[in-house]
Amino acid sequence: MSIFVVDDNEANRRLLELILTTAGFANIRLFADGVTALQAIEAGQPDIILLDLHMPGLDGFGVLETVSRVIGADDFLPVLVLTADVDRDARTRAVAGGATDFLTKPFDAQEVVLRVRNHLRTRRLHRALVAASGTSPRE
Repeated sequence: MSIFVVDDNEANRRLLELILTTAGFANIRLFADGVTALQAIEAGQPDIILLDLHMPGLDGFGVLETVSRVIGADDFLPVLVLTADVDRDARTRAVAGGATDFLTKPFDAQEVVLRVRNHLRTRRLHRALVAASGTSPRE
């Protein structure tokens, strides 16, 4: 399973990497900006994205908008927003823009791990269902 962490703050990226590796996850890629992350997403879709909302240049909302266009209508790519923004409008905008989950910083490490596991399980089940039906998620 491939995990992309997109956050302009290096300490946040490293903390999430440590939390996820300690929980047994591998194949974690870190991105400091939305543009680089989108290039990687277009080259090979991850299984989950952990995304900060407020970054210079292309922010998390812009990433969500592009990801929504890149994935197929019947595909499921979980996006867990991790942000210090506690504003209800930001949460609503993120979820309306395609985020599947939303946590505010400072976050609880155990909660991050549990949510990532749940989203990855849902993605695996979605992929299995699509494979069993004989269709491609992009059809």
